[in-house]
Amino acid sequence: MSMRDFNVFAELMLHERLLKAIDKLGFTQPTPVQLETLPEALAGHDLIVGAETGSGKTLAFVAPMLQHFLDTPSPNTGTRGLILTPTRELAEQVCQSVKDLAAFTRVNVMTVCGGTGFKEQAAEMRKNPEVLVATPGRLAEHLERQTLDLDDLEYLVLDEADRMLDMGFRDEVMAIVDICRPQRQSMVFSATLTHRGVRELLPQVLKDPKELLLHTPQDAQASIRQQIILADDDKHKERLMEWLLANEQYDKAIIFTNTRDKAQWLAKSLQRQHRRSGVLHGEMTQDERKHVMGLMRSGKINVLVATDVAARGLDIEGLDLVINFDMARKGDEHVHRVGRTGRQSREGLAVCLISHTEWNLMSSIERYLKLQFERRTLKGLEGSYKGPKKVKASGKAAGTKKKKTDAKGAKKSSGKVRERDRKQVGKRRGSSGASPVPKGPSLGDGSMPMMKRKPKPDND
Repeated sequence: MSMRDFNVFAELMLHERLLKAIDKLGFTQPTPVQLETLPEALAGHDLIVGAETGSGKTLAFVAPMLQHFLDTPSPNTGTRGLILTPTRELAEQVCQSVKDLAAFTRVNVMTVCGGTGFKEQAAEMRKNPEVLVATPGRLAEHLERQTLDLDDLEYLVLDEADRMLDMGFRDEVMAIVDICRPQRQSMVFSATLTHRGVRELLPQVLKDPKELLLHTPQDAQASIRQQIILADDDKHKERLMEWLLANEQYDKAIIFTNTRDKAQWLAKSLQRQHRRSGVLHGEMTQDERKHVMGLMRSGKINVLVATDVAARGLDIEGLDLVINFDMARKGDEHVHRVGRTGRQSREGLAVCLISHTEWNLMSSIERYLKLQFERRTLKGLEGSYKGPKKVKASGKAAGTKKKKTDAKGAKKSSGKVRERDRKQVGKRRGSSGASPVPKGPSLGDGSMPMMKRKPKPDND
């Protein structure tokens, strides 16, 4: 760290133990989110911050928390700081960041996530760690079973608040917020401050907050080349994926699918090709997920097939290539997927494989991001699908048809009577005068056949 950059942190009156940890971590300069957030957080303000994972926001909310604990020691209290995250992977990553920044202090931190034994967690929490990093579901379970209380809580952070709400954690988050003591400092970080659910949540979490917008979804894509390749079906996509992995220049790659079953299928396909690959999805235990992430970070595997469980919070050095085997369902999800690459001013490549059922979704995400993805074909792997056919309009709205009328302007009848209508002539109507309800196909017990369900998405 240069003296000039070190002085930026020192001028904020950070504790010397924190400055020592920052120096040891080798941060070259404060990021924009740190420069904007640190002064306000250190002044004790509640904050709502628009910032992406990978922007340096973890230090921005952890350093003020640790500074407060160092300035006002309270060794005989319970948990003083709580950080909520949507996924286990992000919780583990944030917990490690807290440990790194607290390396020269006596502040203890632990994660509270699913996939780990409940009783073991409860026993560890009885030691009163000062900071908990937790996912909402498991923490709410501890509160319900009264294995944890937050009576002494002084600092609350909701990290990736929009993702927590999208994953259906609103009730759990609100139950946790309600049980926290009112006299606390709170901060909410969200990739999209326009998220309706986040806006509705803020009055119950924050008091007189200051709002800091550090980026827009469009800004987050600036260093990422985004391409689409048209595909006929999943088998065609598989061949395109194999070509990209064999020919693109990358250190590490991640492939996103929308379902766990497809992630497993692709992982097995890659293993048959003897690629150093792994899979990550919500049905795996926490130990299994930590093992896979350790292999990816160490370079023992360099291709990861994942569901959206991995779209948030994964900070993997050298991740140069993202392949969306399935198109993300929403613009925000797409932003977080491709945001695994192109981090900290590095260039990245994101390729979406688009079938005919995904064209409209892809187009809506282009409009959301206010950009057009680069169209690309792979020689020798072209499919029959070439995109939607353009319909030419002939002077009036397409699909309209002139209706026949008689001389008085009334609609003309075609004179044709359907055979089904003839059979209805003379039949009695119900007492209400309405036509009887037509019967659909029956299963013999009076019930209608069930619609075929789509594969369940992986929301962890």
